[in-house]
Amino acid sequence: MSMGLGAITSCATSNATAIAAARLANNRQGHVSSSSVFRNQQLRRQVLVQSSLSSQHNKDARVSCLTNNDEPEVPSLSTRATSSSGSTASSSIGSSSSLGLSLEIREIDERCKKWQWRGYTINYLSVYGRREQVLNPDSNSNSDYPPLLLVHGFGASIAHWRRNIWTLAQSYTVYAIDLLGFGASDKPEGFSYTMDVWAQLILDFLDEIVQRPTILIGNSVGSLACVIAASDSSQSLVRGLVLLNCAGGMNNKAIVDDWRIRLLLPLLWVFDTLLKQRAIASFIFERVTQRDNLRNILLSVYGNKESVDEDLIEIIKKPANDEGALDAFVSIVTGPPGPNPVQLMPRITLPVLVLWGDRDPFTPLDGPVGTYFSTLPAQVPTMSLFVLEGVGHCPHDDRPDLVHEKLLPWLDDLFPAL
Repeated sequence: MSMGLGAITSCATSNATAIAAARLANNRQGHVSSSSVFRNQQLRRQVLVQSSLSSQHNKDARVSCLTNNDEPEVPSLSTRATSSSGSTASSSIGSSSSLGLSLEIREIDERCKKWQWRGYTINYLSVYGRREQVLNPDSNSNSDYPPLLLVHGFGASIAHWRRNIWTLAQSYTVYAIDLLGFGASDKPEGFSYTMDVWAQLILDFLDEIVQRPTILIGNSVGSLACVIAASDSSQSLVRGLVLLNCAGGMNNKAIVDDWRIRLLLPLLWVFDTLLKQRAIASFIFERVTQRDNLRNILLSVYGNKESVDEDLIEIIKKPANDEGALDAFVSIVTGPPGPNPVQLMPRITLPVLVLWGDRDPFTPLDGPVGTYFSTLPAQVPTMSLFVLEGVGHCPHDDRPDLVHEKLLPWLDDLFPAL
């Protein structure tokens, strides 16, 4: 039973380039123009990756990044470097650690905006590309920055991308969204959650808010929602996919070809029956969302234990206190698993980057979904796959340095004019 509960809840848990920007400006100053620096692909790739890997401190970097699309100002942005002991030190684009720079949750929350979707309020973040601001402070245009949309996994939220937003925002317009039922988005009572609902939410967000062809970057069920959205033959706003340990369904009942799931399936059905009784569901949900239990679950899901800090626990725990969070949990765990990526990927001809942590206990590389994606690059020329050693179910937060090392060059190849 504990394994089944862990499999259900751990799906939920699903940087540092201020130094890079400062170095880039210093190294190139007096030699080339701002526009040519901005277009120096090779130098950008090298500096961004190195700064994500760097562990040295640089308290003098004072580069601002995080603003809403309608704010021409570039306010100071704090970041937090986390030590292996779990202590934190804050500064204005402060110091880096082996995890890279992490945005403050408070500042992410303060800069989020609201969007009305089918009568529900959806929380989202938009961040301009900011490297041009370092080189040309008078420029406020984001027209040259291709858009990316970050889609979290089950139980997570926008803040789960805290270690990625700053790095990506140097050269891209970064959007991140709280799916309906998660984060600061509405959690309507009695709502029946499905993968198709989330996929449609993504497509409508691209149509109404982004309004440009976009790279979708998702983790876990967020990845699967992106796959479903991209497989819609009528859409024209998805330009490519980045899948981080893609889930096989909205819940683990979808992966019936995995012998491990087949063994647990009777227990999962019993668990579903229990969850439909309100008192039992409330008791289980309260236990799962206790701080110590969340920490233990996250430690089992992450390969890099240093990444499991107090901020991460708060990212998962805080929305669980919202009205409607229990209903969302029950609906998602007991609902239909939805389409399987094995069924959907043959419809997709877009460029796809797959990053897979090899220490993922819930969508393991040797499971049916992981095995399927492992075979695709040999059959599909538009797909690239990288296995990240020692990384768990949430690579972007577990080892952001390794993710950026593969993601940034891949994005460079898609946008050669930058």
